[in-house]
Amino acid sequence: MRALAAELGEDEDLWGMAGLLHDIDAEITNADLAVHTKEAARILAGQGLPGELVDAVRLHNEEAHPGEKRATRFQYALAAGETVTGLITATALVYPDKKLASVQPKSVVKRMKEKAFARSVNREIILECEKIGIELPRFVEISLRAMQGISGELGL
Repeated sequence: MRALAAELGEDEDLWGMAGLLHDIDAEITNADLAVHTKEAARILAGQGLPGELVDAVRLHNEEAHPGEKRATRFQYALAAGETVTGLITATALVYPDKKLASVQPKSVVKRMKEKAFARSVNREIILECEKIGIELPRFVEISLRAMQGISGELGL
């Protein structure tokens, strides 16, 4: 999220915080998509965090909020950013060394087209990157490079 914020001229600290906190309720809700992010929004709002951060976290899972749709760059970036990390990780894990360093952006873009690969990754959400003005190849490149920069922490 920090890398996307930098690319878009947004607040890197705010967006980075959203990236770190967006799944804060995953264990509490057992990652049940019907309720995931409802508790997160309550927790984050209770800590006095900015409303735009709370809304981005809340709406990264639209399923829990019928009738509400993502509408801001922050909201689209968080949802697309979270989702593309799953595709990037799955791509790395099919390499012999299972390392992000081996992954090239074009390989991830190719995997986007393979519906059977990482079947649970919602490609439509990843494509929301275009709603923030970043084409898919560039979005993948930004996301992959950011993940490669912290690969040690990710264990990849």
